[in-house]
Amino acid sequence: MVNTIAAEKITLYDLEQQFKLQQTEDESFFSEWQENLPELTDIEKQRLARVEAIVANLERRSVLENTVKLAVVAPLLDLSGLFLPPFYVSTEDSVEIAATDEDIIVRGRIDVLVLKEQLWVLVIESKRAEFSPKVGIPQVLSYMLAAPNGNRSCYGLVTNGTDFIFVKLLCQDVPIYGRSRQFVLGQNHDLHRVLQVIKRLAEIVGQEKLD
Repeated sequence: MVNTIAAEKITLYDLEQQFKLQQTEDESFFSEWQENLPELTDIEKQRLARVEAIVANLERRSVLENTVKLAVVAPLLDLSGLFLPPFYVSTEDSVEIAATDEDIIVRGRIDVLVLKEQLWVLVIESKRAEFSPKVGIPQVLSYMLAAPNGNRSCYGLVTNGTDFIFVKLLCQDVPIYGRSRQFVLGQNHDLHRVLQVIKRLAEIVGQEKLD
């Protein structure tokens, strides 16, 4: 009998048991969030300051996932150039993955998916402001496991509007993933760093030649 699990209910333990997913301790596996980050222009910094002001206003009430996408994710994608060719942004895409023995199926909808032709560039999962982004890591990884990227890396971002975590997945016989530290809006210009990381990932994937 096939069991179907909603992606938002999946746990890291489920992914480890059913899909052999493993977290690597090798810091060099996901060095992209720390190395060769592009400098930001004054205009980009001004836009980010506006985003921070918007979030500060929104925090006075409960912030829903769609509000996070509109107020925070959309400006970051715009500033990163991900709304322009060769990239394409899609939302609410249905996704389904089956375990190797096919007795478990995980289904869900990707909040935001950035593509370059058929290559998945960045999978973004947004959460309500009161939720830690860590709760979205298993969900975004389950989506990334479905990426048709072959032996190419896939990147993910989980955010609740004020906190951000990047993940990298490489699918092989044993899928491996690594994650960044947690960036916090309002601390040490972390939102600047988030934009720098997204721009860096866009640069890396943008330079890749598709088969």
